[in-house]
Amino acid sequence: MSERVSIDELLERVREDLDRVGPQEAFAAAADGALLVDIRYAALRERDGLIPGALVVERNELEWRLDPQGSHRAAEAKDHGLRVVVICNEGYASSLAAVSLRQLGLDRATDLIGGFQAWRAAGLPVEV
Repeated sequence: MSERVSIDELLERVREDLDRVGPQEAFAAAADGALLVDIRYAALRERDGLIPGALVVERNELEWRLDPQGSHRAAEAKDHGLRVVVICNEGYASSLAAVSLRQLGLDRATDLIGGFQAWRAAGLPVEV
């Protein structure tokens, strides 16, 4: 039988292995070739806007679209060395998603602390 943990405990554990980044670091990483991946659902993207240049992939498709060996991969998913910064709305689901990508061999995957809301609060570019 596996150990039962709360979602807060799970997040704490998985984040120990992530080199999470803040909004300015994510912006700089994108300028250096990192792929920003927006996993927010459509209603949030429509309400709040998009990060210019970010790849939009709904959470339920993430692993299929970013696996460099997958038959349904996005063009941007060229190799396992790709630096990926996953972005959700507030930085919770993105941590779990980044860990899932790491399990697929994308060892440089991480997430944005505070998610899209932190990006916008930092005054970084948003397309409405």
